[in-house]
Amino acid sequence: MSGLRCVESCLDCHLRSRHFFCDLPEESIAAFDKIEHAAVFPEHAVVLVEGQSPCGIFILCQGRAKLSTTSREGKTLIVRIAEPGEILGLHAVVTGTPYELTVETMQPCQLNFVGREDMLCFLKEHADACFHATQHLARDCSDAYGVVRTIGLSHSVSERFARFLLETAADGKVSHGSVRVRLAMTHEEISQLVGTSRETITRLLSEFRRNDMAELKGSMLIIRNHPALKNMVRA
Repeated sequence: MSGLRCVESCLDCHLRSRHFFCDLPEESIAAFDKIEHAAVFPEHAVVLVEGQSPCGIFILCQGRAKLSTTSREGKTLIVRIAEPGEILGLHAVVTGTPYELTVETMQPCQLNFVGREDMLCFLKEHADACFHATQHLARDCSDAYGVVRTIGLSHSVSERFARFLLETAADGKVSHGSVRVRLAMTHEEISQLVGTSRETITRLLSEFRRNDMAELKGSMLIIRNHPALKNMVRA
């Protein structure tokens, strides 16, 4: 059992915030509630598969999921980590093209499903929802640009890794000059997000720890020398 409490109805949902697609007027929420289906997925469940025809969208209500793409040679790149409030598979549903990314849960998640035809009709009938969907697509596009900049323009893997650590620790807790934040990712997942090998991530973590810059203790990331990491990252 995941222990995750599934919120069955959007009308009674306590999770809604301004970051959620479903932060809509009550009339639109009532209409959306009639077409969505709530479900809880376990950790490591594959929700959408790259290349498959779009059957609908998922809204990530609780938990985190990784969005990845795989080359013909089998190399995997994690494009980003999805957080609560995101719509998954929206681009494919709107354009009618295959899903461009694979979505896999990183922990137990609540994902609400809406079929493609129902979603398209809903967007046509509710301008406010259509606007929110457009905002989500724009953010997805911006995130893609960010991946291109990070992977394509960084001069070294160590720079990309330093940038990843700084971004991860941005909302961390400061204590005695160090920043601490929980990072529930394996070395393999970090390597796929940074665009390198697992062995390189392990080596860089050892190097950063020796230089008293940063270390990973279990799932706890500790940034000990923020200025030093920042100096490694080009503007």
